[in-house]
Order: sequence, then structure tokens, then C-alpha cells
Amino acid sequence: MVKRENARRAWDRRAASYDRAGDRMERLTIGDSREWICARARGRTLEVAVGTGRNISRYDDDVELVGIDLSPNMLTAARHRAAVLGRRVEFREGVAERLPFPDTTFDTVVCTLGVCAVADRHAALAEMRRVLRPGGRLLLLDHAERRWLRGRPADLALRLGFVAEARDRLRLGLIERLAARRTA
Repeated sequence: MVKRENARRAWDRRAASYDRAGDRMERLTIGDSREWICARARGRTLEVAVGTGRNISRYDDDVELVGIDLSPNMLTAARHRAAVLGRRVEFREGVAERLPFPDTTFDTVVCTLGVCAVADRHAALAEMRRVLRPGGRLLLLDHAERRWLRGRPADLALRLGFVAEARDRLRLGLIERLAARRTA
């Protein structure tokens, strides 16, 4: 619990400068990966670790978006972004390891560059699977980290029973994106 509270405070402090600091670096590292991910979202979509809402403008208009994040300040920035864009989004404060939604609630679950900030990756991915409808789609974007040596998020998702539809590694394998389906 102390770790989670420390993480919440750290993300709250970063919220105001997060987008400005990340724009240039993202262009160099992930390229069009946010578009690649969001273009595949359909129906009722949960974005885990929605942060400041950097993906909101990239979703098709017919996507019914719900965003969850640990940081209240990140959610404030995301709400502002949604309002400026005229996008209706439901936002919730919460943690990826215990998603506050019933089983099989969503058609799509998205997580872009967020698994790295989660203490228990296995629990978070299991929760993403739980809230997806059978046949629903998981869309992940991650970057290489030392702790990924024991399994990147995409590998962990496949071990949980997701079936890969598309999986790309970019920038010499430092960036990975996955589109996968939940089996029954």
C-alpha cells in the first residue's frame, strides 16, 4: 500500500509537465504506435493507465471510452483534454491490479506505456482479461525495461490465454505492440 501511495504521489507531481516532456521523445521512440493501438479499439473500451489522455483524440468516434488511472492529477488533465476535444469519456480513479468493473464488461482494453508503472504486472493483465468479453481485444504498447527479462507484458498476456492477432517490435525490439483476443 505504501508503494502504491508513493507511485500515486509521483504521478500526481508529473501530471502538469508529462505531455510537454514526452512529446519529442515519443515521436522518436514509438512513432505512430498510439494510432496503431487506438485504430484497433472497438465498442466499449477501457483504457488502463489513461494518464493525461494522450490517446483520446486517436479513438474512432464510435468508441465508448472509459479511462482509469491511479493519479487524480493525471485524471484531471485527461478530463480537461476530453472536454477540449468534445469527447465524452467516463473517468475513474483506481489501480490496474483491481479494476472496479464486473467481469466481461468491455469489448476492448487498451494500455499504452502503462504496464511499466504497475507493481504487479501479472495481476494487472489478469484483470484486463477478466473485464474483457470473450473474443474481446487487448491492445498493449510497451517499452523495454530491465524487469522485462523475465517476460514482457505481451509474453505475459499470451501466457494468460490471449491469442495474438498482431505483434510488432520496433526500434531494435525496444518498443513492442500487441493486438490479441481473449479466448472464452
